Order: sequence, then C-alpha cells, then structure tokens
Amino acid sequence: MSCLILKLTTVELLLLCFCLQTGILGHENGPDVVTVIVKQGNDVILPCSLSTKERITSKLFDWKKGGQEVFMYDAGIHYNNGRSGQDEQFKGRVSHFPGELKSGNASIIIQNTRMEDGGDYTCDFSRLEPRQIFHIKLVVERTFKDRSGEITGAAAEPYITIVDVTEDGVQLKCQVQGAFPQPKLHWQDSDGNVLPAEEPQVSERGGHYNVILYSTVTSTTTSRFSCVVKQEDISHIVNAEITLPDKLFEDKSCPVAGALIGGWFSGALTVAAVLVLFEVAKYIKKHCKKGKF
Repeated sequence: MSCLILKLTTVELLLLCFCLQTGILGHENGPDVVTVIVKQGNDVILPCSLSTKERITSKLFDWKKGGQEVFMYDAGIHYNNGRSGQDEQFKGRVSHFPGELKSGNASIIIQNTRMEDGGDYTCDFSRLEPRQIFHIKLVVERTFKDRSGEITGAAAEPYITIVDVTEDGVQLKCQVQGAFPQPKLHWQDSDGNVLPAEEPQVSERGGHYNVILYSTVTSTTTSRFSCVVKQEDISHIVNAEITLPDKLFEDKSCPVAGALIGGWFSGALTVAAVLVLFEVAKYIKKHCKKGKF
C-alpha cells in the first residue's frame, strides 16, 4: 500500500484524503458520471484528468454547471488572473492545480461549498481530437450550525423563562425575536426527545419574526430541557438550555402553598427567583402538614 501511495500525484493524494475524511465516494450513475458528496461549508475537489496524462498547460478546458461558467483555463489565462465571464456564484471560490497541468490533470477545488453549488458539472476539452467531456455530479449535504452574527436574520440564542408551576408540571416559555426567515422552534429533553408544546405564537414586523413557544414539562427522567431554534433556509440552528431543580416537581398538595405558588407566577420568572420563592413554599408546606394552615 505504501508503494502505491508514493506513486500518486499531489492532487490524487488530496482526492484520497477528501474521500477518507468527508465520505466522498465516486461511482457511476451512468456512462462516465462520477458523484462527489460533500458537507455544506467544506471544500471539495471535482476530478477531471486525461487518461493519457498529456501536458495541458497550453490547452483549453472549461468547467460548467448547466449554463453557468465555473472555471475556464486557456493556455495559462483563467478566471483568477484576468479572464472575464465567470458566474458570480463561483467568483473567488474556485481554483485549479497549476502544478498538475503537466500530467493532464484539470481538477478544480470549490471552497466553502453552498447548497446551490450542488448539481451536474462538465469538464470540457473542446479542442482536443477527439473532444473529451467529463461529467461530475456534486451533492452538497446540508449542515446545520450556529450562524448568529454570520448571517443577517439568523436567530440569536432564545430566551427561556419559567411561566407557571402547576399540578401538571412546570410551564416553560421560549422566545425568539427579530429572526428572518421565520424560524421553527421545538422543546426537547436531555435525550433529544421532542416534547409536546402549544401552537407557536408568531408575529411579524418589517419582514422579521417574533416567535413564542410554550411547553409544560414534568420531571420523569430528566430536569434538563432545551429550546431549539432552526432556520432551514439558511442552515442555522441555535438553542438554549434550562435545568430545573427537582423541588419544582415536588408534591404541591397543600392548598395554601399551591395557591401562593400560582399567584407568584403572574409573570415569567428565572430559575433563581423560583428557588427563592420555593423556599417560602417549602416552609408553608411543612407547616401545612402540621395543620397550621
């Protein structure tokens, strides 16, 4: 195996590394079609190499995606050194491997792949006899990550508050403001299970959205909960987490204590505020059991 690797060119080694690290697998979908798979945001190499390995430093090869100009090389002149006509989508993100031209390698690398980069590409040696055209299908897999501050309109970390404590559990509120496009929210427990929630309350102002989502949680297996905000159109995801003290789920059988707890929650409270108030409730419960209330 080591002897074989020593005979590979620089670009062939790069291709091998990309395949191993990002799961890129080339296979035939039909005659001479190679599929390349990449995660959104990663760099990707699209392979194109003459089997004859003849020098192409003075040749012409043209990369296209449908009607879009991706990268054109013509005897040393290309889109990165003065040639015009490249599609805006690919400007500043596509380059070739100058040192590999001597061995017939016209592969290109696309940096920071986007979802719209996915599609069918051709690498065309139109002046060769016979003419040679290579077909590559690029599949870009969507990758969600926190893009706050990177993309305008990406939702910031949501704001979580405790709204109420009842016999049914603890009611939590998750709020997102000024997001675009409209985000989707859901509550989940520490195991990633999506929790039941009310219908989201959505309002729009100036093209940006405010969303509120309520959920009533119980301490069955965990006291740690998250509100997850996702904007699929921009591959953005962000979340906030809250850990509730077990005492919030204690029995609230004392009528006086229950009434006071309900009264306290006329507005949203933080965990710290709830703990203070719960100490008072704990005192009331203790004396309730002794018949003093």
